[in-house]
Amino acid sequence: MARILIVEDEPNMVRTLAKILERRGFGVASASDGREALSVLESQSIDLVLTDLKMPGMGGMEMLTKMRARGLERPTLVLTGYGTVQSAVEAMKLGAADYLIKPCNPDELLLLVERQLESRRLRLENQRLREEVRRSRGLGELVGQSGPMLDLFRMIDAVSQTKSNVLITGESGTGKELVARTIHERGPLADRAFLAVNCAGMSETLVDSQLFGHKRGAFTGAVVESEGLFLAATGGTLFLDEVFEIPLALQAKFLRAIQEREVTPLGSSRPISVDVRIIAATHHDLESEVRAGRFRSDLYYRLNVVTLMIPPLRDRRDDVPALVDHFTRAYGRSYRVEPKRVTPRALDALAAYFWPGNVRELGNAIERAFALSRDGEIDLDDLPPPVRGETTVPRAEEQVPRLEDVERQVIRIALERSQGNKNQAARLLGIDRQRLYRKIEKYGIKH
Repeated sequence: MARILIVEDEPNMVRTLAKILERRGFGVASASDGREALSVLESQSIDLVLTDLKMPGMGGMEMLTKMRARGLERPTLVLTGYGTVQSAVEAMKLGAADYLIKPCNPDELLLLVERQLESRRLRLENQRLREEVRRSRGLGELVGQSGPMLDLFRMIDAVSQTKSNVLITGESGTGKELVARTIHERGPLADRAFLAVNCAGMSETLVDSQLFGHKRGAFTGAVVESEGLFLAATGGTLFLDEVFEIPLALQAKFLRAIQEREVTPLGSSRPISVDVRIIAATHHDLESEVRAGRFRSDLYYRLNVVTLMIPPLRDRRDDVPALVDHFTRAYGRSYRVEPKRVTPRALDALAAYFWPGNVRELGNAIERAFALSRDGEIDLDDLPPPVRGETTVPRAEEQVPRLEDVERQVIRIALERSQGNKNQAARLLGIDRQRLYRKIEKYGIKH
């Protein structure tokens, strides 16, 4: 039975309202002013508040403010006279759900009460279901119940309620952008913009233009003016993936944007104020890069207010079954078929594999298996050879492959591992970018 708190200093009005509500089966508590009402809310289970605005002692406006400050929010209906409707509107800005003009029409009172109680019931039910899903699977789109992931979820929950800058670290394929989106969507900026940019593979001018904007004619090809991502994300979150790739010469300008909350577009001398939360990510050890002089220490400390380290998949193998289930359901929706069953021996192989490409590689393996498998199940034979534990052994006459075949294959692997990022692929191969371009052209590698 729902309990309703009547906050009213006139005893006759309390008796009238209580009679109407009790006849409909509601439980009723009462308080003569806001201070007493707060005490009741802290000590009793109350589902809805029905309050006057003008009372001796603490009035309704102050009570609403303190309810919010103390985390005692309840659906609240305000009682007001004909001449104080404006006050009721002000009360709604403080969190009141609706208002009633005295003297109350019983039917209108009951309609509003039942509507607000139903709305609260649905919100609580949704919250319960979200918590249930979270306990069983993970946090939002992040899947996992292993110790390392639960630690990460706790950190995400805490940092999402602040506007502090966050640095996310982890190997390629661990889901750094997904973590950044989860932080944004669970926090106070959820209804604001979330913009993401990958800093890798862009020239200094292009990074400068994308982040800070440019005026028309600022450089060759700048035929229209651009506001830049800092300005576009104002009020929201800007996610910078592979932040280590920001050219060293541009890092001072980037630091100023974070520190002074202003940017100067290319081709302009006038700074523009911005207010944006920064979430940055990298698979590099920025502390080592700072010591090596490849990343500014002052920028590192500005970004590194809170650090979240995403564990590699090999360190949370207990999460593999849940991730496999997640991907089979996702690809089932994509292919518009029922999720395919994964056989025990296929699941054992998936759990035992090292996963150098982490969750991204697992997702690719499941998508491949989903496309190739027959009927409604994925078996061991449907998985990629490395996952099955197989290695390709060449015949005797093929023991020494041609050098260009080896080079072509190694370059393809590097491009695949770096998701087409040529700067990163060149570093993996230990060659400069121009040399990589020449080899890509020589071997006709599609990328």
